[in-house]
Amino acid sequence: MAGQLEKCLAFEALHGSTEAFLIPNPYDLGSARVLERLGFQALATSSAGFAQTLGRSDGQVTLEEKLAHCRLLAAGTGIPINVDFEDGFGDDPGTVAQNVLRLVETGVAGCSVEDFSRTAKVVFDFGLAVERVQAAVEAIRSLNLPFQLTARAEGLLRRSGDLDNVISRLQAYEAAGAHVLYPPGLSSLEQIRRVRAEVGRPINVLAPFFPSATVAQLAEAGATRISVGSALASLSMGPVIEAGREMLESGTFGWMGRMPRDLAKLLGG
Repeated sequence: MAGQLEKCLAFEALHGSTEAFLIPNPYDLGSARVLERLGFQALATSSAGFAQTLGRSDGQVTLEEKLAHCRLLAAGTGIPINVDFEDGFGDDPGTVAQNVLRLVETGVAGCSVEDFSRTAKVVFDFGLAVERVQAAVEAIRSLNLPFQLTARAEGLLRRSGDLDNVISRLQAYEAAGAHVLYPPGLSSLEQIRRVRAEVGRPINVLAPFFPSATVAQLAEAGATRISVGSALASLSMGPVIEAGREMLESGTFGWMGRMPRDLAKLLGG
């Protein structure tokens, strides 16, 4: 099993490649192991996906639960794990820095910190948002580890700003030292091209906003990293709902014929 340094170096190399890479979002260790064995080179957690496994909504997971989840995934897989670290579980820069250092100790290879407050449900003021990124960057620089920090600009996703505002924030986060930039909510290839023209760091694109686009098209537009957010977690509930309805409404078990036959192999059994 690869160690944390090896995983961090591999994750850094993926971002430095000329080719875009997929980074799907498992929601538990089982889904993470399946995705790893299918051949993905890196994985990313999903805050909403993990919350779903606990029967909660996004934003309702505690810091300690998040750290335990990340520790489990990092120890149970051999590829880099990037963490959806929400708002860093704190508003002030010092708290964000402390929490990022605690996250690094779980063995993961990177994390994203967004500029949307879990508690106030608003996007942080520009100055504070930049200070939070700077604090996280300085904390990471104190370590002898190429841990990848992704700065998320939430304006489009939260409908609190236009693309110009999001780009201004991404540029400021880049200047503050973020390794990767993530503007969730981009919804056209032209928007990706515009962001790509305005920043110099790798860009993460959220695939569910591009249901008809291919990986090749997203890459051509300028995406470096392509994630799926909570889509896999939501998809996983579809068969459960269908099977439950079939049993209740028809009293039949036809859904059993659709079970994956290679699951034990993919899980390592």
